[in-house]
Amino acid sequence: MSTRRLVITAVTVGGLSQSEAARRYGVTQGWISRVLAHYRAEGDTAFEPRSRRPRSSPTATEPATVDLVLALRKDLAGKGVDAGPHTIAWHLEHHHQVRLSTATISRICTRAGLVTPEPAKRPKSSYVRFQADLPNQTWQSDFTHWQLRRRDGTRVEVEILNILDDHSRYLMPRWRPIGSPARSS
Repeated sequence: MSTRRLVITAVTVGGLSQSEAARRYGVTQGWISRVLAHYRAEGDTAFEPRSRRPRSSPTATEPATVDLVLALRKDLAGKGVDAGPHTIAWHLEHHHQVRLSTATISRICTRAGLVTPEPAKRPKSSYVRFQADLPNQTWQSDFTHWQLRRRDGTRVEVEILNILDDHSRYLMPRWRPIGSPARSS
């Protein structure tokens, strides 16, 4: 049984005062007053929770404008040109003298099912780190170029090669001057 039904029954049939019912059921007296006023005005419909949806939306986009946005989207996509919110906003303003934000146009197209969702976040599964089961099973390599300075002030460009065992994470760095035969440190 819902709290509304219990409170209404306790006050109207059981003879409890509103303050007693508020203490017993853990609700406020103001809430009980509103529920009782609703019960007296409309009867048994007071037992059901009321919708919190506003009765009107004065700032909602007019249906004719929504239809125009959807028609422009369909027309632009049919021609094979860009049919994004910025393009639709430009056409609305320059050809139909209607100004809408790109966010509103995007919401209209999304509600109509014309937008394929493309989440910007990477899925957590893509962050799973891999590791080889056995040593020497898989190796990774990477290289970079670096400049070293000799004691006499001349510079030597070297190539640094890093080789990493995916099982043990053992790193074997190697280097050689660029342009000379392979040599390790």
